[in-house]
Amino acid sequence: MSDSNPISDAALSQNDIFDRLLAGETIFPNDSQIGRLRAEAFSVKALLTQMNNTADPEEITQLLSKILDKEVQDVTVFTPLYINCGKHITIGKNVFINFDCTFLALGGITIQDDVLIGPKVSLITENHPLNPEERKGLIAKPIMIKKNAWIGANATILPGVTIGENAVVAAGAVVSKDVPDNTVVGGIPAKFIKNVQS
Repeated sequence: MSDSNPISDAALSQNDIFDRLLAGETIFPNDSQIGRLRAEAFSVKALLTQMNNTADPEEITQLLSKILDKEVQDVTVFTPLYINCGKHITIGKNVFINFDCTFLALGGITIQDDVLIGPKVSLITENHPLNPEERKGLIAKPIMIKKNAWIGANATILPGVTIGENAVVAAGAVVSKDVPDNTVVGGIPAKFIKNVQS
């Protein structure tokens, strides 16, 4: 932790584990609140089981709002959808999420208006330290998908990435760096392909 931060290590360890993850703190298996992460995931899973087993669009919207702990409007989800922490996800209006997507959201996911998300897309905000001695630690960084972006089928967006407005991520891409507005990226790792033509 930086010396410039006035909060001591002891005080920070007493803060809510979800807040600490959003703040970028590495969480280790011996953390006193670690059990809350599993409890949250299984609580969300119970609601996901209901949502993923209904064909009623209104019920899907109601259950998704409950999972996210905030109302969603004009969002279409083709289930199944997999989420571990709904309260860290914000979804704008007129968003489409296709079949079989996974959102690991402890770091926070923001999906702005008019976004299209293809089938089997993974939004992964969570990672582990490279140092083998700290490998079981958990690090989280937010993902932002800006207005009118299109994430192609089976793409993976990694922690800390922002997808720009009107940007397109090609099918199967693995995105580890920010994608500028109005660009198309693809490949592993994803690289610039061309500008979006208006």
